[in-house]
Amino acid sequence: MKWVAGSVAALVLLGAIGAGYEYYLVRSAVSKITDNPNICGPNNIYCKAELPNAPFNVLAIGSDSRVGLSGSVAAQTGASQVSGQRSDVIKIFHVDPVKGSISVVSIPRDTMVTLLANQSLYGTYNRINVNLPESGDPSLLVKTIEANFGIPINHVVIVSFAGLIDAVDALGGVSMSFPYPARDDYSGLRIHKTGCQLLTGVKALAVARSRHYQYYVNGVSQYDGTSDFGRIDRQNQFLRALVSAAKSHYNPATLNAFLRALPKGVSIDNKLSFNELIGLTIKFHSIDPATLAAYTLPTAGYMYGQASMLTVEQPSAQQVLVKVFGQVGTPGGLTQPTNPPPVNQSIYTPPPPVVATPTTVPPTTTTTTKGGTIPPTTTTTVPVHSEPWYGFNPVACKLR
Repeated sequence: MKWVAGSVAALVLLGAIGAGYEYYLVRSAVSKITDNPNICGPNNIYCKAELPNAPFNVLAIGSDSRVGLSGSVAAQTGASQVSGQRSDVIKIFHVDPVKGSISVVSIPRDTMVTLLANQSLYGTYNRINVNLPESGDPSLLVKTIEANFGIPINHVVIVSFAGLIDAVDALGGVSMSFPYPARDDYSGLRIHKTGCQLLTGVKALAVARSRHYQYYVNGVSQYDGTSDFGRIDRQNQFLRALVSAAKSHYNPATLNAFLRALPKGVSIDNKLSFNELIGLTIKFHSIDPATLAAYTLPTAGYMYGQASMLTVEQPSAQQVLVKVFGQVGTPGGLTQPTNPPPVNQSIYTPPPPVVATPTTVPPTTTTTTKGGTIPPTTTTTVPVHSEPWYGFNPVACKLR
């Protein structure tokens, strides 16, 4: 997947070594995807140093670069009409080595932030994705995220469309279950049957890109009007499916193909050393993809002139950030933002109509015994979907 192939690389490395795969070939493959001395700025000045045994954060950028695509795949993704690249997906993985847990926060690409540069081109505030230039240098995006949200970035992974396709195909595809037939005329997605099925790299890309998702209930088309939010949920499901596929392919032939595919469309900062990658692999190789806690930064729609954007909703956004990354001043936790984003639609008037959404209530369990009723308790399982109304979206599955 275009924003997590680097994480999957770590998961499969243990299998490579355990399977007796040639050590120098594994190290060679890793060196190719981490040979990016300027991905964190000159001398890595924008990526923070990790503290011993403390949580750390990996910025995963899904670039919409079409470089490396050809033929029908290039045509399907609009390669002839779109040049350069933008940060189509922005996810921050919070890795806690002590707890053995991984959480991910997605920032919708239309989220309005305070810009640190290029104000003459884009103004004081603009979408967060304008901070990844066509050159692909992520350093401004790294700085912007910390300045606006106080999230220190320790490592960066960038994955292109070609990187996603090649990684998925090298693993033999990923398995996802669709509750309804589905399509997206913009991404090229076509799912004709329901149930658990194997997706190739091209079809997997179509799922991960889909912002105009349609599904068919009893033959009647239904449209997911939540755009990026629905897509983020589908991407999180795809992430779980990809990790499952990586974990299930511990054989030299598949690992060889996977490791050879990664350098074609994946870049990782060179601060992430081979030994550190191996250490993470040992720590997390048995992680259950279903336990991945996924969050989306709370935002609300806003019309900025003729453009539809999102403004950060406070205090709910800060509550999510503290829950995932920890309080300001804690080891590996948040820092104090220096340039906070505009919030709660407060910088322009009048605000657009607010559409109410259902309130998510944690499930509770009540038990009755001979001695009476035990008070309800909250179930602490990771939700399948980011919001309960995304039941029409596909989920990771295992083919029998």
